[in-house]
Amino acid sequence: MTKQVLGAAAAAFALALAAPAAYAGETFDAVKAKGFVQCGVNTGLPGFGTPDSNGVWTGLDVDFCRAIAAAVFGDTDAVKFTPLSAQQRFTALQSGEIDVLLRNTTWTVTRDTSLGLNFAPVTFYDGQGFMVTTALGVSSAYELDGATVCVQPGTTTELNLADFFRANGMSFEPVVIEKLDEVVGAFVSGRCDVYTTDASGLAGTRSTFPNPGDYLVLPELVSKEPLGPVVRHGDDQWFDVVKWVVFATIQAEEKGITQANVDETLESTDPVVQRLLGTNPGMGEALGLPDDFAYQIIKLVGNYGEIFARTVGPDTPLGLERGLNALWTDGGLMYSPPFR
Repeated sequence: MTKQVLGAAAAAFALALAAPAAYAGETFDAVKAKGFVQCGVNTGLPGFGTPDSNGVWTGLDVDFCRAIAAAVFGDTDAVKFTPLSAQQRFTALQSGEIDVLLRNTTWTVTRDTSLGLNFAPVTFYDGQGFMVTTALGVSSAYELDGATVCVQPGTTTELNLADFFRANGMSFEPVVIEKLDEVVGAFVSGRCDVYTTDASGLAGTRSTFPNPGDYLVLPELVSKEPLGPVVRHGDDQWFDVVKWVVFATIQAEEKGITQANVDETLESTDPVVQRLLGTNPGMGEALGLPDDFAYQIIKLVGNYGEIFARTVGPDTPLGLERGLNALWTDGGLMYSPPFR
């Protein structure tokens, strides 16, 4: 091995050691000191993270950010939102600009390791799909040979797109545009035949069109896209907080605890419910949170099923069924480890 290679390896090793140390133990303390959680969110994705005309953010990702604030501060308004593009999101988290990334971000091995990130539990199981105009006259993704496809760069979507067409012996012409509104605009204007992203994102975008019936989301899903909160390596306590906030919403739904009945459930004699709601103390202390942190989440934000229903569920413009996002007891993948 040459001296140059040895020197480069030593420098890389030193950098790897130094990077996490810069944040070790700091994030949770910094959040408490400043009095709010800084959340990185989408620039505007219906159902997941979008501001209304008054600048009030709503959506599934936004609700989980508010749930973290409820757990830490007992206040869902103790949050600030940073809209981020797909290319900006990881740099913003790595640099400390945000405390947690809640921006329909897919959990992958490279992101979980080489980018210095930790993925908390999945809040939405998704898959990549394709949307076309009905005028294109296709009903399957396998009929898209030679199509022009609008896609955002710096995403798993871009990589999956190439994999799908190559695996099926088809060709395509990518139209790569960074900003979400611009890529959607390009699709609507006819600059490309197809728009591809997570199926939930396609449903959200389609719901905003003046004539949604003119557009079709094709039936095939061509990838696994587990989406959830992301934090930096190096602050295990903050990582634990974010994880157990998500698990608390799932455990609450499994136990039938809702915003409407959580107060009366404080009288429950079920040991699991007592530990969850903090009437039997200890769970909060282990996380550095108040013992009633889960009560605050449920009271102020709701359980997982309530969050899903009001943001992306069947009675919303997205009209999504629970599917894989149902509780494990209902055939889905949503499952909380024990509160013990």
